[in-house]
Amino acid sequence: METLKKLLIISPYFPPVNAADMQRVRMSLPYFAEQGWHAEVVTIAPEYSDLAQDELLLQSVPSTIKTHYVKAFSKSLTSKVGLGSIALRSLSYYQQKVNSILKREKFDLIYFSTTQFPVCILGAYWKKRFGVPYVIDMQDPWHSDYYINKPKSQRPPKYWFAYRLNKYLEPIAIKNVDGLISVSAGYIDQLKSRYPIIKNIPASVITFGAFAPDLKIAQDNRQQFVPLLNDEYINIVYVGRGGKDMHRAISPVFEAFKSALKTNPEKFSKIRFRFIGTSYAPSGQGVATVLPLAQQFGIENYVIEHTDRISYYCTLLTLQQANALFIPGSDDPQYTASKIFPYLLTRKPVLAVFNKKSSAIPIMQDYGVQHIYNYDDVSQEQLSVFFDQLVNHTLDAVDYNADAVKRHSAAEMTQAQCHLFDQILNAGH
Repeated sequence: METLKKLLIISPYFPPVNAADMQRVRMSLPYFAEQGWHAEVVTIAPEYSDLAQDELLLQSVPSTIKTHYVKAFSKSLTSKVGLGSIALRSLSYYQQKVNSILKREKFDLIYFSTTQFPVCILGAYWKKRFGVPYVIDMQDPWHSDYYINKPKSQRPPKYWFAYRLNKYLEPIAIKNVDGLISVSAGYIDQLKSRYPIIKNIPASVITFGAFAPDLKIAQDNRQQFVPLLNDEYINIVYVGRGGKDMHRAISPVFEAFKSALKTNPEKFSKIRFRFIGTSYAPSGQGVATVLPLAQQFGIENYVIEHTDRISYYCTLLTLQQANALFIPGSDDPQYTASKIFPYLLTRKPVLAVFNKKSSAIPIMQDYGVQHIYNYDDVSQEQLSVFFDQLVNHTLDAVDYNADAVKRHSAAEMTQAQCHLFDQILNAGH
């Protein structure tokens, strides 16, 4: 039997911590071995994270996966000097832990899959010290100018500090990297253009995959969750972050709904839009970003926004209980919305509106999604058809293209990752 190659995964967030950037790792773990790779994970112990935890996430992690835990400095101490980031708080602990692992055992590759990018600078250090190549999964841009001309109110907290830190740290990690994975071709092109030294390294665009076992976990544990929908209404549901960058995608939908309501109030007044988990702020402290837009259109009585985040499996259950699903994209063309896959897994009718350059559009067309549009070209007539079909109950459970379902599954996405890993190793020989 062929010996498995060894992969050390650096994922600061990991179950039971409920963070979007650990989902690729979590969904890939069951499939690495069949692609010839033995994976181990180095993560930050959950007690050092201030994100919500969901014990159910652990049910999807194979019991055979070895997990190493590192500490982090207390946020209450480091935030006094402006360093609340878990990546910065854990950096020295990561260095010590992985040093001890690599002294003991030989690994073929180190895989950073996280949006906590500062930890990635350790890849260059471990490569120099232990000779282990590394790959970075760019789930988001690291050093980005996207917010630089935005008003202060639309910038992330501590943007000034983060922008300068990222500008300094990114080249340390990227100039020495052996391979790149990204959810967007734009991220890879940007980095290869910024750092010509990496223009020939293996790189691959791999979206997140659809992980079917999650639906069963959600259903099996449904008694744990308080229902969020009111069955008296026809519920169109979106679960995920809000923000003004999504207003261009949401506006045409609100406008078309307002028009439909005006034409036939009796027919369409049963519809309710529910936007859930739109803020990253602690519970009760979120600021609504969708409801003010609904107020501008005069349809605030038909739009409910819950800013508080909900757990991953509560999300899946809520999507399954909806009458239809709405996925608005960002005005950032590189925003891919990895969250489309849980929506597609439910096989509920979907209305999706994205930037015309978003990779989400061809993926959803590949599946056979009927109502997928870009916000520049979508017409009121097209959106009215969706509302009409919804209230007339002619939007049935969706039967997607079977080849596309397989092509975008977590198993296939893991195979694509491992193909890149093998390329890196072959390039080194």
